[in-house]
This record gives sequence, structure tokens and C-alpha cells, in this order.
Amino acid sequence: MVVVSVVGSIHMDFYIRLPKLPQQDETVVGYGFTMLPGGKGANQAVAAARLGAETYFIGRVGRDVFGSQLIDALKISKVNVDYITIDDTTHTGVAFILLNSSGENMIAVAPGTDHRISKDDVNRAADVIGRSNTVLLQLEIPLDTVVYAAKIGWRSGAHVILNPAPAIQLPEEVYKYVYAMTPNRVELSMLSGVKIEGFNDIIRAGRILIEKGVKYVVTTLGSDGSVVISEYGAVHVPAYKVKVVDTTGAGDVFSAALAVFIAEGMDIIDACRMANAAAALKITRMGAQSAPSREELIQFLKSYDMAEVVSR
Repeated sequence: MVVVSVVGSIHMDFYIRLPKLPQQDETVVGYGFTMLPGGKGANQAVAAARLGAETYFIGRVGRDVFGSQLIDALKISKVNVDYITIDDTTHTGVAFILLNSSGENMIAVAPGTDHRISKDDVNRAADVIGRSNTVLLQLEIPLDTVVYAAKIGWRSGAHVILNPAPAIQLPEEVYKYVYAMTPNRVELSMLSGVKIEGFNDIIRAGRILIEKGVKYVVTTLGSDGSVVISEYGAVHVPAYKVKVVDTTGAGDVFSAALAVFIAEGMDIIDACRMANAAAALKITRMGAQSAPSREELIQFLKSYDMAEVVSR
């Protein structure tokens, strides 16, 4: 079994379903409320564990009811929680998600303990990071902690996967530690300085990040699939067509699946196809942590391939 370590955020998501997303200063009356576990780091950890990886989560929660519930949710998905710190200085992170009938969303986050994750937390988990096949990172925690964790993972020989979300500028140092970066269009544009209007822009922007030291830039394009860019060229990997229920966490599932299948030795193009499929399955369900199991993913691929043959 491959080992995946995730250093990142964990918070509680509060969903309000709406007929449409509000404009500035507009109040929209909703028709449903749900509270579900979230946080990009925790989402990735759950997805990796469900796909069969031995998964460790390194992060923080507050000493409050949400913290306890979030830890329990990770345990249910068989994520190791030994490296979660209970922080008495602030509240567990929370996010408020407005979701329209098309599955599109608007999100506001109060990070709480997510912004307290430190180099010391990484050092406490150095043993497990040292034997990890992949280390998964995102940007909902302090940037210096992300860079430090990437460096520790890189030094140990792990494949470091960085999902650069939410989009912020990164220090030049971190690029050389990253095996694969998984930006969406907005994040790719911010990091490269290239305005993304078409496929050629995606390739040009990705190559800028490759020149900075990243081995692979895997740009996620939603319903258009993804693009794998390396020093050798670019390959478009199509998406799987499904009925969208909730896109929240789709990028997290994609990054986690990519990490798991790369850890298992799969070629990055094939790993990207598997990640596209895992993300497709996720968006048919409510909740950022509604990632598919390994068995569900395999069955989905079999059923999808059969349907494609029948439709031809």
C-alpha cells in the first residue's frame, strides 16, 4: 500500500442551496441547509484514503465541537489523525458555501486554526513524511509552512503535489520542490502572468512554471478535462460527462487521485485520466468529502466505457 501525507486545512462547511447566486448587496432566500466536513487538506486526505492509500493528515483544529466532528469524519474514512494538533488559541476553521441549482458555488472562509499550522507541526510528522510516496499540499495554510513541508517531502524523495489554491503568488524556491502542480485556469494565470484565453495560452503559461522547476503542470479545466504540461510537450486529457450536483471539492479529489496513482507508479497521463474520473464521480454528489471509493471508481470506469461503446 502506498503512503500519502497531506499537510493542510480542515474546516466545517455550511451549505445553503439557492435558486441563484447573489450579486453584491443582494439577499437571496434559499431552500436548504447542510453542514458537512471540508477544508482542502482534509478533502484531499479523505479522497486519498478512499482510493486505497495509507493516508496521514497533518493539521489543526480548535478545542470545540466542530474540531471533534471533523476528526471523527477523518477516522470514518480511515485517515490517520495522529498528527492533528488540538489548538486552544482559536476556533476550528469554517466555510460558508452558497450553491445554486447548476452546482456552481461561492465560498467564504474563516480559517481559524488553519492559519496556525506551523513548521513545528510538519516536524512532528517528519517520520511519516519521510516514508511517504507522495506529499499533498494546498494554500489554505500559512505559505511558509507549505514551502517548508514541500522541502521536507522533496528531501525525503517523495513526489510533492501542490494544488495552488486559493490563488496567491508563490516564492521562487518552492517550484523546484514540486513534482506536479494542479492549478485551474485562474491559478495558472496568476502564477504565470499569462492571460488565459485558449489552449495555447494554457501551454505557454504551464511552460513558464516548468522553467521555474516544476516537473509537471496539470491544469484542471472543469468540463473540458485537464492538460498535462511538461518540458516534453502537452497532452489534453478529456473529462467524463456526468450530471453535476456539487462542484465543491472536485479539484481536491482530482489532486488526491493524481497523487495516489502517481504513488502507485502510474504514468502521469494515465494518472490524470483516473483523476478526471474520480473528480467526475465526486461532482455527482453533495459535499466536499464525497470522494469515491476505489471500487466505485473502477465500476464507474467500466460502466462509462460500456456506455460509450453502446452510444457509438
